[in-house]
Amino acid sequence: MTRTVQQLFDLTGRTALVTGGSRGLGLQMARALGEAGARLVIVSRHADELGAAVAALADNGIDATALCHDLSSEADVMALAEAALTALGEIDILVNNAGATWGAPAEDYPLEGWDKVMNINLRHLFLLTREVAKRSMIPRGAGRIVNIASNAALGGNREMMQAIGYNTSKAAVVAMTRALAAEWGTYGITVNAIGPGIFPSRMSRHLTESHGIDQLAAKVPLGQLGDDESLKGAALLFASDASKHTTGQFLVIDGGISAMIAG
Repeated sequence: MTRTVQQLFDLTGRTALVTGGSRGLGLQMARALGEAGARLVIVSRHADELGAAVAALADNGIDATALCHDLSSEADVMALAEAALTALGEIDILVNNAGATWGAPAEDYPLEGWDKVMNINLRHLFLLTREVAKRSMIPRGAGRIVNIASNAALGGNREMMQAIGYNTSKAAVVAMTRALAAEWGTYGITVNAIGPGIFPSRMSRHLTESHGIDQLAAKVPLGQLGDDESLKGAALLFASDASKHTTGQFLVIDGGISAMIAG
């Protein structure tokens, strides 16, 4: 029987793990999945933020469990995989949102910054993805993996910031997304990536404070930065059966900035 559009997007009975889910883009996407019916585990290394996020979600009727883990630590990533599986039983949806950045000119870029960014944005993202897939998705022959990359994966952004490690890590996330999509499609797992542009957030605070929100928005074809709803549709699309025949794709949500880059 052919399902309706509403049924394709419905996540009732599904479980989702969202890293970096206590605030900003992660909380926005967690909220979208919860509003569609998913049972959530959200992850952060800040216990106070997690408590506030779970309470805010509960106020909207969304069932969420908080797990406090530091994704810069390999041991903590492994512990998170175990704890999330214990909390959820099985993981249907994994949203890899946690990330880090470090700004410096490329010629002076410290290895400390390079290693921090690469470990969180790439190495440990892969480690968590591998564990979730191997222990929950592959055995059941189904899963949805959503990697949060960036429109910075498409090229340089010297006019606004100097972040060679961040750009490189996010481009690698896109390449990894495509490689995993090709390899894990046989297990019924889809792997897609979202590339946000500029959203007011803690990570972009230096950028918005130094350049100004109005000045940054003026560089965007749509004339505005991302807001608290801008990622919800893309996250739900890739997490649901609405994208059951879509894998290995990179969807940029940046108000049209990437169109100018491509041109």
